[in-house]
Amino acid sequence: MNEEKHPNAVVEPQAIVDALTASGSPLTDQELADRLGIQEQGRSVLALALAELERDGRIVRNRAGLLLVTARADLLSGQVQGHREGHGLLVRDDGGPDLVLDDHEMSKVLHADRVLARMTGSDRRGRPLGEIVEVIERRTNRLVGRLLNERGVTIVVPEDQRVQHDILVPPQAAAQARPGQVVVVEIIQQPQRYVQPIGRVVEVLGQIEDPGMEIEIAVRKFAVPHQFSEAALQQAQALPSEVGPRDRKGRIDLRDVPLVTIDGEDARDFDDAVYCEPIARKGWRLIVAIADVSHYVEPGTALDQEAQARSTSVYFPRRVIPMLPERLSNGLCSLNAAVERVAIVCDIVISSKGAIKAYQFYPALIRSQARLTYTEVWEALSAPDSPAQRRHQALLPHLRNLHRLYEVLAACRVQRGALDLETVETQIICNANGRIERIVPRVRNDAHRLIEECMLAANVCAADFLHRGRQPGLYRVHEGPTPPKLEALRASLRAFGLQLDGGAEPEPGHYAKLLRAIRARPDAQLLQTMVLRSMQQAIYTPHNSGHFGLAYPAYAHFTSPIRRYPDLLVHRALKALLASHRFDPMLYADDGTAVDSGAAISRWEKLGVLCSANERRADEASRDVEAWLKSYYVRERTGETFSGSISAVVPFGVFVILDDLYVEGLVHVSELGSEYFHFNEALHELRGERTGLRFRLADRLTVQVARVDLEARRIDFRPVRPSATASAVARPDGRDSPARGRRRSVVDRATVRSTRHERRADEASRDVEAWLKSYYVRERTGETFSGSISAVVPFGVFVILDDLYVEGLVHVSELGSEYFHFNEALHELRGERTGLRFRLADRLTVQVARVDLEARRIDFRPVRPSATASAVARPDGRDSPARGRRRSVVDRATVRSTRQARRAERLAAQAAEQAVPAGPRGKVGVGGRKRRRGRAAG
Repeated sequence: MNEEKHPNAVVEPQAIVDALTASGSPLTDQELADRLGIQEQGRSVLALALAELERDGRIVRNRAGLLLVTARADLLSGQVQGHREGHGLLVRDDGGPDLVLDDHEMSKVLHADRVLARMTGSDRRGRPLGEIVEVIERRTNRLVGRLLNERGVTIVVPEDQRVQHDILVPPQAAAQARPGQVVVVEIIQQPQRYVQPIGRVVEVLGQIEDPGMEIEIAVRKFAVPHQFSEAALQQAQALPSEVGPRDRKGRIDLRDVPLVTIDGEDARDFDDAVYCEPIARKGWRLIVAIADVSHYVEPGTALDQEAQARSTSVYFPRRVIPMLPERLSNGLCSLNAAVERVAIVCDIVISSKGAIKAYQFYPALIRSQARLTYTEVWEALSAPDSPAQRRHQALLPHLRNLHRLYEVLAACRVQRGALDLETVETQIICNANGRIERIVPRVRNDAHRLIEECMLAANVCAADFLHRGRQPGLYRVHEGPTPPKLEALRASLRAFGLQLDGGAEPEPGHYAKLLRAIRARPDAQLLQTMVLRSMQQAIYTPHNSGHFGLAYPAYAHFTSPIRRYPDLLVHRALKALLASHRFDPMLYADDGTAVDSGAAISRWEKLGVLCSANERRADEASRDVEAWLKSYYVRERTGETFSGSISAVVPFGVFVILDDLYVEGLVHVSELGSEYFHFNEALHELRGERTGLRFRLADRLTVQVARVDLEARRIDFRPVRPSATASAVARPDGRDSPARGRRRSVVDRATVRSTRHERRADEASRDVEAWLKSYYVRERTGETFSGSISAVVPFGVFVILDDLYVEGLVHVSELGSEYFHFNEALHELRGERTGLRFRLADRLTVQVARVDLEARRIDFRPVRPSATASAVARPDGRDSPARGRRRSVVDRATVRSTRQARRAERLAAQAAEQAVPAGPRGKVGVGGRKRRRGRAAG
């Protein structure tokens, strides 16, 4: 290509992009210069233009250093998922393996941002690493957090620990908020690699311990829509308060049928009413009437936009965030007793063996005869001449019919192989201030089960009707375990002498057979938990592949349109089939405008993803609130002792759920004993290397409440005499016996006695010396000393203090929130992510953290370990200071006090650059690190 040479030509960025696009293949800098006609003298101008384009993400260099346009590069798009430990993941749009984003990459973005990234290699665990090339969309524009003032600098510390940036707030943007208050901050300047995000306070919520504050935080942290638009409220207000003549048109009148609602005592919205009667040939007619929400909430309306954005009602203790305004959810759509309501009815004929023989759907007009609760229905059925039975004497024959039908359907459930996993559900009882008064288990009786079976039957009919009518809709799909999870489950079962039939593709019946076989075993809870954790999560999708857990070939959600958007969509699809036309859904953008996403099936797919994601969002928000309330509840019991069972085993410890409180907390591996514990994922077990002490799923454990972190929603337990409660040690012959020590060799009895006496004397002397040193150091708890690493072990480093000549342990969990590899030959612990090294004879400054006189144990905590530990190996082979390490595990107050000086040093530079009062920078490695939280995980 012949170009006129311009030694000092101005290089237009678009000309570079056009040249690379036209080339059809990556170019070297020289080849690009030749194509643009730039001589040697103009190469510096070209270099500046290339740097700008690379920074903007419009061009990239491949691994060979060749230039290519971003659109032609092997770039991956996805959403950033932050982690409390500082790193993050890129959840890819194409469904491929997530990319790990280190804390340097996370300094450019916030949780939930959408980005373009490229794969740069793998970490030591084989996970693909990513580098962010371009931020496509900033999705985190508001955050909820605590307003703090540190040396005159106002910041907001986000409550969402997936966000590791502090938000700098200029004084004029604080909106009268006071330090310590919970606020909502709007991001006015997004983070960059070396620049802290800046925001302004837009809402002051109050103090952290105000009643209901945990819910206000959760709905904002998880972006749960909690305020209806003015248009939606006006539309709801304009609806009639009762059923009118126009609403009755085209409906079958079932007002004389004694339908009843059966729900919990605290229910406010009633989606479903049921009725059952025997028919000829020993069969049953079941009528399931579901509120016709689609009659009032039409596509394209403000109400529909709100319902789609929420996708589900969110349930918190003492509060519900409804999918629809209360005028509909608790009023016009709710099947309240003794009032007319419009409904969609599933009228089913069921054989005496529980098989569905026929069904039909039709719009109807109903009047519920009674609002019953599970408790009173079961009392009426099981207790002759009880108050509930006398109160509902007229309805008793219909209730008995429902119960007989339930017994038939339950037997059919067993025959088809549906999984029956017994789990304990709890209910939180709150006081007037919204705090937990007590936590009680939910007791299920046959009244719960009969309603469940009636709803399952109606949902199966809805799925079948969609399938037969070839009308797209959202199915509730639950696929079987993935091959890796299946293999892991089988490996676990083999260790217990059990097997799962079915080969490579076991059916639900094979699982049901296994569950029946283990039901009477003492370790049934452990084995059932293994089976449960091998399952996949159920999702909404237009592509039906059956429901594995329920053993149905097709299943859809139809019975709860007041609180679930997928059910509302299914109602619209069913009504379209009844009217002999096709229903295509609408998809809305964030601003409420309809999105044209091509084919209708594409909209169904996107709605399935949206509803599944919003369902998970609601679950996360509910769990977050419950975790905060439970942490607050247990905090007052710090130091008290409780019995419990191990509910989960992880590499860094065991989770224990308390018997009386139904609260779960962590016993960190450092509390289990001063030895290395091997984690066996197949057996769900931690096993001591030296003693063989085992901690397994479902083992009993007595623990003490050691610490509660409200901010992290974390409860830490300390075992009380774990050796008396943990499992036995496996003997060489395969039998189990208590850990009594190793067998001695066969030697002369006198020699044995002599050696044993000497050893006992040495042990006694060392024990006394260890007790005295522990007592001596206990008075210096909290003080700081310098020392040298005297021993390196898999679970940490021992440090001997210069001045006191006392040795103590810095547990690996205090060294950083990453995995540390132990190299016995080099006497070294090395961080997997940062490469940070701790070696024999390294200098370390430590603080006396804890002294246990009974155990003769002294625990240290490193003080700014990154300044004292060994250097990090760089890719070029040279060593550089460990700048990327995460801080040791200390409380927020300690972290702040140790960083005051560094923050102050950065204020002037930040003020000059941002033209706002100075504050902490988001710089990683150079000039300070961004804030990090979270405890080390093992």
